[in-house]
Amino acid sequence: MADGRYAVSLIAPLAVLGRADEVALRVDQAIQLGLLAHGEQLPPEAEFAAQLGVSAMTLREALAVLRQQGLVETRRGRTGGTFVRRPTAPKLGLLRDRLRAMTAGELRDLADEQSAVSGAAARLAATRASTVSVRRLLALADQLAASPTTGARIMADGRFHVEVAIASKSQRLTALEVALQAKLTELLWLPATADEEAAGAAERSGLASPPASLEAAAAAGEHAAIAAAIAAEAGPRARLLAEEHAEANLRRLTALRLALPPQP
Repeated sequence: MADGRYAVSLIAPLAVLGRADEVALRVDQAIQLGLLAHGEQLPPEAEFAAQLGVSAMTLREALAVLRQQGLVETRRGRTGGTFVRRPTAPKLGLLRDRLRAMTAGELRDLADEQSAVSGAAARLAATRASTVSVRRLLALADQLAASPTTGARIMADGRFHVEVAIASKSQRLTALEVALQAKLTELLWLPATADEEAAGAAERSGLASPPASLEAAAAAGEHAAIAAAIAAEAGPRARLLAEEHAEANLRRLTALRLALPPQP
């Protein structure tokens, strides 16, 4: 069974002693991005709390929330611990509400942040990435193109950007990228025009609508171009492509926001 210590280290600690619901949200986002995989064991409570910068009591409350949501389970005994349970589909209703509440300025700010962080990470990765890292980036681009569900697209997309940051060998950029993808990626792949019940049924059956598949192919092509520039050690080009990808994401988010039906 995989151990979640490394993945947890990618979750930025809270700036101040946080509330349990904030801790639960961060772990939830890490699960959605695939930083914490289904079946992974979380670190022991004292270690986990120290990494997140919270008290042991706050962490226990957060884990109780996550258990109630079905995102983790705790097992007793010698081989026990707390293990991740990744849902098969994201919470579409909550994501729609979150996107509906965002202004055009907030969406633009997110894209500006991605342009700055992802652009810098791509430029550095072009001079620092290992052959293994480049192969992983190319594989993630292919994985996004082939992803049949919203949840799979979220995981492949967010993981690509996090892997670029990891390849840059900058801990600060990696932490910023993880936090950014937690805010951004779930919204990008929201099937805004689908009826919630129908979208849930499509997720369960492993089907995706043609528009989502076409968007996945376009985004995967952008990812592949970034990975190729990193492989060629072309730092300025890698940065430019990452910035153009951020602009394309802003267009996708804006179109999604406009396509959302009004709050019933």
